[in-house]
Amino acid sequence: MGSTAALPLDREPAALAMRIGIVAAEAALATFARNLDLDDLADGVDFQGAIGPAEWPVFSLVIDTLAESSADDGRSLDERRADALNDLARICMAAKHQRAGAA
Repeated sequence: MGSTAALPLDREPAALAMRIGIVAAEAALATFARNLDLDDLADGVDFQGAIGPAEWPVFSLVIDTLAESSADDGRSLDERRADALNDLARICMAAKHQRAGAA
C-alpha cells in the first residue's frame, strides 16, 4: 500500500469510507421511500417482503446496523427499526445540508 500523504482531504481513506456510508444511507432511504409507507410501521413491517431482492442487501445492511441493540435495550425489533428509519432520515438530511453548505 502506498502513502496517503499526497491525497487531497476528500480522497483520504476515512473520507471515502464516510462517503460510502452516506451513499449507502441515501440508497436505503430511497429504497424505503419507494417501497414502504410510514403507516405500515404502526402495524409492523416485513421489510424483506416489501423490498425487492436487488435493493435488499444495502437496505438490510444499513437498517440492521442502525437497529442494533445493546444488552440493556428493551425495545422490540420493530421499535428499533422505526428508530433506525428516523436515524437514517437524520443522517441523509445532515449530509444534504453539509453538501449545500459546501457549495
